[in-house]
Amino acid sequence: MADRSYLSWPFFEPRHRALSESLETWAVSALAHLDHADTDAACRMLVAKLGEAGFLRHATIDPENPAAPLDVRSLCLIRETLARHDALADFAFAMQGLGTGAISLFGTPAQRREWLPLVRAGRAISAFALTEPQSGSDVANITLAATRDGNEFILNGEKTWISNGGIADVYCVFARTGEAPGAKGLSAFIVPAGIKGFEIAERLETGAPHPLARLRFADARIPASAMIGTPGAGFRIAMSVLDVFRSTVAAAALGLARRALDESLDRVGKRHLFGAPLFDLQMVQGHLADMALAVDAAALLVYRAAWTKDSGAPRVSREAAMAKLFATEEAQKVIDAAVQIHGGDGVRKGHIVERLYREIRALRIYEGASDVQKVVIARQAFGEHGAAG
Repeated sequence: MADRSYLSWPFFEPRHRALSESLETWAVSALAHLDHADTDAACRMLVAKLGEAGFLRHATIDPENPAAPLDVRSLCLIRETLARHDALADFAFAMQGLGTGAISLFGTPAQRREWLPLVRAGRAISAFALTEPQSGSDVANITLAATRDGNEFILNGEKTWISNGGIADVYCVFARTGEAPGAKGLSAFIVPAGIKGFEIAERLETGAPHPLARLRFADARIPASAMIGTPGAGFRIAMSVLDVFRSTVAAAALGLARRALDESLDRVGKRHLFGAPLFDLQMVQGHLADMALAVDAAALLVYRAAWTKDSGAPRVSREAAMAKLFATEEAQKVIDAAVQIHGGDGVRKGHIVERLYREIRALRIYEGASDVQKVVIARQAFGEHGAAG
C-alpha cells in the first residue's frame, strides 16, 4: 500500500484529499487489468473511462466558469495516482490537459465551448503540437509556417514526437506567422484532425509504447478564427501552458517512483537470501532508505510548485523546473534500485518494475529535458541574485 501520509501536508485542502481518495478507489478497480496490446485502442478506452468517471473535468477549465483557474494541485495528485497504477492512464489524462491547455488559458469563449466539453467528457482526444525535427527545446526556432490568405491561414511544415499523434481529434499547433524574428513571430492554432493537407506522416515507436507521430502540413487551410490568442503570442502561450503542466510531469515521475518503492518493500519482505529475509541485508536497507528519501524530497518540490501556482503566482518557472528536474532524475534512480532489488525479475519483460524502468526515461526529456531545466534554474537564480544586489 503506497504511503499516503503526505496528504496531511499543509499544501492540501479537504477537497484535494477527497479527490485523491475517490481516484484511488476508482483506479484500483478500473485500472487493474488493462490490455495494452493495442496502444491506440487502450488510450481511447482510457480517455473515455476517465471522462465517464468525471476526472477529466480537472484537466481543463470549465467553459461555463472560465474565471476559475486550473488547480495544479489537483492535476498533480491525479497524475501521481494514475502513474502509480498505470502509466498509460496517466498519459491519457495528461494529454487531455496539455493538448487543450492553450484553449483553456487563452481561447475565446467560442473556442472553449466548442472543444472543452468534448475533451472533459472523454469524447474528443487532444494533442499539443510544438516540437519540430530541428526545434525541440529551442521553441523559438520553429519553422512550420502559417501564411495569412484572406480569412484563412495556410499551414506548411512538419511537427514530430507529437503525443496522441494519429489518434487525436484536435491539435494545438504552434506555427511561424512572422510578426517578428524568433520567439516573437509565433502563433497558436486549433487544427481539427482530418482537414485537407494535414496528414500523419509517420507513427513513432518507443520503448514504452505511447501514441506518437510525425505530422505533415502541405497547404492545409484553417480559418483565421482558429488562432488562439493574438498574432505573435504563440511563444508566450506555449510557455504559459508548460508553466502549468511541467509540475505535473514531476508528479507522474513521483507516482512511478512510489510504485517502485512499494514493489521493493514488498519484495524484500517476501524474498529470502542466505536463510533470512532480503530486508535483513544492510545494503538493501541502504537502498530502501535512499529510495524513501528521494520520494519524499520529490513530493515536497512537486507540491510546493503546485501550491505556489495555485496561490496566485503569475509564473512558477523556477519552482516547476526544480520539481521536474529533481523528481524525474530521482525517480530514475529509485526505479533502477528497484530493478537491482528484484534481480532477474526486474528485467523480465512484462514485470511491473521492468515496465517502470521503460516508462521513466522519457519523463527526463519531454516538456523540457533535464539539462534545459538546469539552465532555467541557473538563469533564475542569477537574475534574482543580480536584482538583490
